[in-house]
Amino acid sequence: MSFCCGASMVGTKGTLKHYRTQVHNVPLLFCPVCHRVEVHYKVENEYEILAEYAHGDGVTDVDFQDYVMEDEESIFENVVNMESEDTLAIIRSQIDMALDLLAVSKQIGDVKWERELKKRLAVMSQRRNRLQQKA
Repeated sequence: MSFCCGASMVGTKGTLKHYRTQVHNVPLLFCPVCHRVEVHYKVENEYEILAEYAHGDGVTDVDFQDYVMEDEESIFENVVNMESEDTLAIIRSQIDMALDLLAVSKQIGDVKWERELKKRLAVMSQRRNRLQQKA
């Protein structure tokens, strides 16, 4: 599991730009709170190598899936949520985890962590409320 802002990151696939080369279908992790995106750690080296070679060869578009043999299921086996899931369900899951962590932070008396968790909960609660209003 990967974390950012204390929230578990959501697994997805997307396109990243490396100089003038677009690399499609890259396994990614993104934070539902601050929206930070990073290449999944299981394929980070492969991505860097492919992106560098494609850029060096002057290729403008390359599909990551054509060059990496690891299947999506094994790449994302340790991810709590996938982007393909219902957005509201993801946010609710993130809120539940943050509440559990908040209880732990209070138990151990970590005031800084507690403040960070409360900020994260506020962001996710606002997002949940917006999603519920749209539905």
